[in-house]
Amino acid sequence: MTAELPIVCITRTPPGPAAVAGARLVIRPDTRPTREELLAFIPGAAVVITMYSDRVDREFLDAAGPGLRGVCNFAVGYENIDLAACRERGVVVTNTPNAVTEGTADLAWALALAAARRLIEADRYARSPEYPARGQLGMCDFLGQDFTGRTLLIVGAGRIGLAVAMRSRGWGMRVLYVARGRHWDFELAPLAAQRVELHEGLAQADLISIHCPLTPGTRHLINREALAHVKPTAILVNTARGPIVEEQALVDALREGRLYAAGLDVFEHEPQVHPDLIANPRVVLTPHIGSAETRYREMMTQMACENAAAILAGREPLSRVTG
Repeated sequence: MTAELPIVCITRTPPGPAAVAGARLVIRPDTRPTREELLAFIPGAAVVITMYSDRVDREFLDAAGPGLRGVCNFAVGYENIDLAACRERGVVVTNTPNAVTEGTADLAWALALAAARRLIEADRYARSPEYPARGQLGMCDFLGQDFTGRTLLIVGAGRIGLAVAMRSRGWGMRVLYVARGRHWDFELAPLAAQRVELHEGLAQADLISIHCPLTPGTRHLINREALAHVKPTAILVNTARGPIVEEQALVDALREGRLYAAGLDVFEHEPQVHPDLIANPRVVLTPHIGSAETRYREMMTQMACENAAAILAGREPLSRVTG
């Protein structure tokens, strides 16, 4: 009699081919499940491949049942997962760290450039009847900011922060970084970056790019007090996690002209977006699509599946989360 294959549940349809050696895949449609739908989907799973929006807690683990051996997060962040509860039950947790780096760094710069050059305002104007009615613009219309020779502050000196910093070389930018410890990959050539305290860096930065993980210590790291240090010509970009920035404080800084512009891929109460951010033409918004380049999202699928296969085979996965 042939033993049944272990089940790997994927909570959203992944991009690209998904296959786990020695397992049967069960994949939900690509719509975000309600909590009830999620808990009803996972009973009997040996491994669950989760999205960052799926809360993995004791209730989730109970619903999956005692046969659950692994949770493979389709994301680099894992604040949605109760690591202590997983450890208690011997459930291995993994993420997809390297696969998100290039795409997220690309989007950070897309947001920065769009905010600096006022692309939202310019796009709306170019589509409006006012443009042909008014005719050619004057030399003082739609003036924006530049980055050549300016100062970039990286908050969170991990893989993505480094990739964003490396891209700044094209503008000859001076790089500062904020991190808990010293990072030689930032300080050696070609970046020759300088480690600074947060408020010191905020006071000098022309472009602030957020890349730290969301933890109790980084929640509202960029708050009213921090934003009091920024230049009125500075631009803030967040492609990490929304609650790192105190959203109301950001809204107030933008409204009062204490910050030039912002580019945001993540939001404090996601998927809800503060109405004042929506209304502000100096804010560029994207719906949490940092890694959404085909090549890298397909790489994330492969990495999550390889992690699941390793867990089922009793091997060390590619990217175990230890917390």
